[in-house]
Amino acid sequence: MPVINRIAEFHADMTAWRRDIHAHPELAYQEHRTADLVAAKLAEWGIAVHRGLAGTGVVGVLQGQGSGTKAIGPKSIGLRADMDALPMPEANAFDHASKNPGTMHACGHDGHTTMLLGAARYLAETRNFDGTVHFIFQPAEEGKGGGKKMIEDGLFRQFPCDRVFGMHNWPDLPAGRLAVHPGPVMAAADQFTITVQGHGAHAAMPHNGIDPVLVAAHIVTAMQSIVSRNTDPFDSAVVSVTWVEAGTTYNVIPNEAKLHGTIRTVRPETRARMPERIARVAENVAAAFGATAALEHRPGYPPTVNAQAEAELAAQVAAKVVGSANVVWNPDPSMGAEDFGYMLEEKPGCYVWLGHGGGAPGCRLHNPHYDFNDDILTTGASYWATLVETLLPRSP
Repeated sequence: MPVINRIAEFHADMTAWRRDIHAHPELAYQEHRTADLVAAKLAEWGIAVHRGLAGTGVVGVLQGQGSGTKAIGPKSIGLRADMDALPMPEANAFDHASKNPGTMHACGHDGHTTMLLGAARYLAETRNFDGTVHFIFQPAEEGKGGGKKMIEDGLFRQFPCDRVFGMHNWPDLPAGRLAVHPGPVMAAADQFTITVQGHGAHAAMPHNGIDPVLVAAHIVTAMQSIVSRNTDPFDSAVVSVTWVEAGTTYNVIPNEAKLHGTIRTVRPETRARMPERIARVAENVAAAFGATAALEHRPGYPPTVNAQAEAELAAQVAAKVVGSANVVWNPDPSMGAEDFGYMLEEKPGCYVWLGHGGGAPGCRLHNPHYDFNDDILTTGASYWATLVETLLPRSP
């Protein structure tokens, strides 16, 4: 079964929705226009609309034909798409480029929202399934934890889902392929700040002080041993210092320096060990120079981990849509992060990558020249629709 013909028939409509969303990007918890568009479309198709979770979240509820008694395991499933954009300027000059300065859909959430809308339209027309589908349009994926907030606001209490599924476009995969992981897909993303306390002095008389900038530089170097020498080579971890703060002028050694960065891990035990190891390195290096160092560790998104059974089902569905030769099974996980991990901590499910066919470097995620590939809108929507019809089959 290839792309669903009916969905292909309204590809032009989907392209128009997607480009409209792209032209009007909105940041985390500010997705008011996007949420209005989503809610209006769902209501137009006769889908029950619920708003307010996580502020701008939208949930559409659609009942199929029958009581759900023939479903394979679950009688209700959740399909999730993210709606928010990134705080970055767009460098594209096409007609649907961002009209909101400093804000851009550079990760494809405009496409994710559109593909789920496309599936919702088709499923509302046909209702060729037996059970309940919850279309979850989530705000604030980009670092603000909208998925967690929706759960805290009662997502799965108000809209029970036996399983939950997500999808992200992936420029490294050719268009028309789907990648499925039976386990970890994305890493946990935690943050840290190390404050190094030294003793200020005149820059021409460094012997009268303790230079926190020098100490911080040694800490950055020493921290690389946490991954290269303290972590199993078959494990995956990244510790990156991405932001350094120190000083106010060229001829003063400051009292203090700060190092900010991110920790990416896949295994829970590795994640749990990281704060202690970073603190030990920072404190001991600082002590060697007569300074002090204090770690502030801020847990972020959990790892995104698929359930084995749901991953196998997702792969079977993907094969129906794109052909078994175009299903990539168990590729290497990414050290990027996704707050869909919160939903997978609550419910079994699967998060897949949809090939985007990135090609030129400008099509990479979070790049100012990025634009979603409209050719794959029907593929993604067909995957969602086929997933529903496969997991919630109608009675004969």
